[in-house]
Amino acid sequence: RAIKKAASNDMSNYESVTYEGYGPNGTAIIVEALTDNRNRAASNIRSAFTKGGGNVGTPGCVSFMFDNKGQMIVDKEEYTGDAGADDFNEEEDCYEILTSPEEFDAVNQALADAGVTFASAEVTMIPQTTVDLTSEDDIKKMNRILGLLDEDDDVQNVYHNWNEPEEDEE
Repeated sequence: RAIKKAASNDMSNYESVTYEGYGPNGTAIIVEALTDNRNRAASNIRSAFTKGGGNVGTPGCVSFMFDNKGQMIVDKEEYTGDAGADDFNEEEDCYEILTSPEEFDAVNQALADAGVTFASAEVTMIPQTTVDLTSEDDIKKMNRILGLLDEDDDVQNVYHNWNEPEEDEE
C-alpha cells in the first residue's frame, strides 16, 4: 500500500503545517513541514525539539521575531544596481539583497536580466535578532535539533535565530 501511495504522486493529501518553538537558551525555531500525516509530523518535530532540550510552543510564539523577506546573495563583482531592493547588506565577499516577498520575483528577474548569477535566492524568514550559544552543551543540543529536523522527510524549511559560529573558527 505504501509503495502504491508513493508511486501515485498524489499531493492532494498533503498539507502545509508550521511549528514554532524554542531551542537551548531561548533560541527561536520555526519549522515548515509538508505532510500527509499531521500526527506523525507533529510527533517527529516535537521529538526533535525534546531530544535537543527544547520545546514546541504555540503558533505565533516566535514568528513575531522574524521578518518574511526575499533574500538574494550575489557575488560582489556581479552586482551593479539596486533593481528595486528594499535593503542591501555588504558582506566580505558578497552582497545580501533583501526585498518584500511580493517584490521578490520582480527584483530577482531584474537582476537575472542584468546577467547577475546568485549564490542563493529565496523567500525566507530572517531573524530580527540573533542568539549566541556559548556553552558547548547548548551548541550540541541545538545541532541535535537541527540535525533531527533535517533528517525528517516532512520538514521543508527550518528557520532559527542562532548566530551559528563560522566553520573555520575551529
